[in-house]
Amino acid sequence: MIQLKNILEEKDNNGEGQLLHQAVSNNDDRLLDELLSQEKYRKFINCRSGWGIPRTPLRMAASKGHLRCLQVLLAHGAEVDCLDVKAQTPLFTAVCGKYFNCVLALLRAGANPNGSLYNNCSPVLTAAREGDVEILKQLLKHGAEVNSRSKVLLFTSSASVSSGPLYLSAVYGHLDCFKVLLLYGADPNYNCTDAKLLSKIKQPKTVLEMCLRHGCGVEYIQLLIDFGANVYLPTLIIEKSTKQNEAVELLLQERGFPKSLVSQCRLAIRGYLRKINRIQSIDHLEMPSSMINFLQYKSVPTIAMHL
Repeated sequence: MIQLKNILEEKDNNGEGQLLHQAVSNNDDRLLDELLSQEKYRKFINCRSGWGIPRTPLRMAASKGHLRCLQVLLAHGAEVDCLDVKAQTPLFTAVCGKYFNCVLALLRAGANPNGSLYNNCSPVLTAAREGDVEILKQLLKHGAEVNSRSKVLLFTSSASVSSGPLYLSAVYGHLDCFKVLLLYGADPNYNCTDAKLLSKIKQPKTVLEMCLRHGCGVEYIQLLIDFGANVYLPTLIIEKSTKQNEAVELLLQERGFPKSLVSQCRLAIRGYLRKINRIQSIDHLEMPSSMINFLQYKSVPTIAMHL
């Protein structure tokens, strides 16, 4: 009865909701602000409308990149994480559209950087796949899960890899995103730290193995080594690809020599910061800038070179 009542009320007042959607569609932020200043329109700020996928005004503004309308809606109290029928949040659609300013506005308004649990994808996965490094950085700075994965593969018994963002950025050739994910604490082995979820994947493949199989450049292998990947996990399959052979040679070389004390110290510190969920706060640590740069793989302190 309550659901029927809501449907009838929406039908009776459909004109108000349509006007809000029309103002957003036309990117008319002034009209939108005038309408939302009136209670009879403001109560429809989260109403869904439109053909195909009914959406709220905020979701429409995010999907079209209409920043000023999006800001007006947020200022008037629009629900920041409202879902459409596909369980997509406004943030997710803004990431899909590569609307950086809309993404930033939504994150600052408190949008969940991980999107919805009911969506088979996530903002981080999308940014990693599309190679949008600036959006990816903002998501991670606002606390997005760096080891997130598509929910679909978790229920696929034949899956051999988790579909974390590190895998996607490597397969799609986005080296800058690949490094950013590692800097923000992505697990360099399986891009997954949940043993229970990993157990659902038959014979899981490491990120190193996937990079070798897909012929990723030596720079991907070097980054994984630098960030502490277990070089003894992958099963090496040598093919005729020159690029792959160079990567395999680097991996074999690493197996023959232990890491330097400097590298081990950096990995230990970063591991602890990741454990206490402070890896994204390295910039704000009370220590010399040279050490901060060292932890972020920007340079090695002069004093450390003598260790």
